[in-house]
Amino acid sequence: QSTGNSGTMMLKLLLLVTLTTTITCKRGGKIKKLADEIIALKDEFAAVLNDTVGSLDEVMEVIDNFKAEQVKVKEDNAWIAHHAAAAAACRGSTPTGGTGPWGNAVLPKENTKSCTEVCGENPNFTICDADVSISGFAGKAESYATPVGYFYNYGCTTPG
Repeated sequence: QSTGNSGTMMLKLLLLVTLTTTITCKRGGKIKKLADEIIALKDEFAAVLNDTVGSLDEVMEVIDNFKAEQVKVKEDNAWIAHHAAAAAACRGSTPTGGTGPWGNAVLPKENTKSCTEVCGENPNFTICDADVSISGFAGKAESYATPVGYFYNYGCTTPG
């Protein structure tokens, strides 16, 4: 009986070792599967992160372009205001308000030439009525006693 018990014990021990090995292998397979899933998730997260960084770069580029366009619009508006002020100054500087059957124009010029010279070189606008210089100050007027700009009428024949 002791040999039988010993054999049975040995068989039970062998069965226990086999079962433990099987469970360990199954656990090892499960751990490997989980490790593979973690690696896959890390790769997916890295891809999403790269896409997000790329998207943020694109958004920042759009914002930078928009800011540059805003600067251009502000500069254009400043020039429009300056040109309109020049037209008003010219209109106010002429005794008749401008003459002839056509519209009157404001031409830019260098301060080394007279208005008569500039108009003499232009085939479309040949008569000078006034030569004005204007400047305006930034910001809203805060007082009725403080100048917001200056003007000067040089006349048609003198540079200025």
